[in-house]
Amino acid sequence: MKFDPASEIQDLLMFGEFGDVNPSITDSSTYTFLNPATMQEIFSHEIEGCFLYSRHWNPINKYLCRALAAMESTEAAQVTASGMSAISSAILQLCNTGDEVIASWTIYGGTYAFLKNFLPKFGIQTHFIDLANSDAIKRVLNRKTKVIYTESISNPLLEVADVPRLSRFANEHGLTLVIDNTFSPMILSPARLGAHVVAHSMTKFINGTSDCVAGCICSSQQFVEQLTDINAGATMLLGPVLDSLRAASILKNLHSLHIRMQQHSANALLLARRLHELGIKVHYPGLPSHRNHELMKQLINPGLGFGGMVAIDVGDESKANALMTKMQEEKVGYLAVSLGYFKTLFSAPSSSTSSEIPEDLQKLMGLSRGMIRLSVGIDNDMERSIARMEKCLKAIGLF
Repeated sequence: MKFDPASEIQDLLMFGEFGDVNPSITDSSTYTFLNPATMQEIFSHEIEGCFLYSRHWNPINKYLCRALAAMESTEAAQVTASGMSAISSAILQLCNTGDEVIASWTIYGGTYAFLKNFLPKFGIQTHFIDLANSDAIKRVLNRKTKVIYTESISNPLLEVADVPRLSRFANEHGLTLVIDNTFSPMILSPARLGAHVVAHSMTKFINGTSDCVAGCICSSQQFVEQLTDINAGATMLLGPVLDSLRAASILKNLHSLHIRMQQHSANALLLARRLHELGIKVHYPGLPSHRNHELMKQLINPGLGFGGMVAIDVGDESKANALMTKMQEEKVGYLAVSLGYFKTLFSAPSSSTSSEIPEDLQKLMGLSRGMIRLSVGIDNDMERSIARMEKCLKAIGLF
């Protein structure tokens, strides 16, 4: 069924205190009550329109959560101070000591480190496998398994998760399917495809201006209430609160997300095609040569393209470093981590954003030292940017 996340957001009318077209920003950490009984009641359950303390909820964060839930087609959402706090809070809410997680081996390095190095402190173990291999999932599945975790489009190899298949498996075995949708907001709607929990680093495409760090968790009303429970909620008790001013800024940027994703995708496809023609090894799900191209076409929402992330492999680390240095000199973009900025960003993930993953596993995944991850910007003249990149490739002898 056709789904348009942008229209869902557009239909939300959120008035400010004085009829403002933007919701009012409540710049307050605590809230007053007209009587002690109401204050006492809110400690046992949430009261609509009533706020206690901004570590729990505040009005502008509520507005942003409504918009994010509409975008992801979930009942509710919760915003956090970073993408990692969203992921870690969700996993910690779902798992107890002795539980196990099945995770894709191609995930963001920070998430890998959290699952591999941090969770064992609490007696929670993770199996990292190729989730495209159903037999591999069955081999590690046991009565302790609680969560399947993956990314809708993986970082940095850009593999596409078969969310409907993973959802069927999770439902058959009573597991919770958690999807990080950071690389493909609006393009993919994991909850509509069967995911139970959807997380984002809003630092990236959702905000789009690389001026804040933020995250979100989109799920059922029941799960969000568990996260925000005063006595046992992960986001309440761990305290990853998103600042009100930043929440207001992200909410405004969210309304242009569909336009930005269209331009990111169009530019990325143009670049990927040109590099492929030049004989460069390219990973991009919009290319027919990508092994998940047909799957991606089945899963995406129409009109938004295949995303703004492209990965290329230039052979070895020295060539990768030389190319990135040259591209920054020629104003192709910035040598920087992160993604989703309006300018192109590039880095070598094996030694940066995926450096937490052991080298032997990187090799097994297919992540080489010569790989460069590009977050393609919203350049108005992409042909000019591609010409500059071709100049850089030629200068270091790559074609």
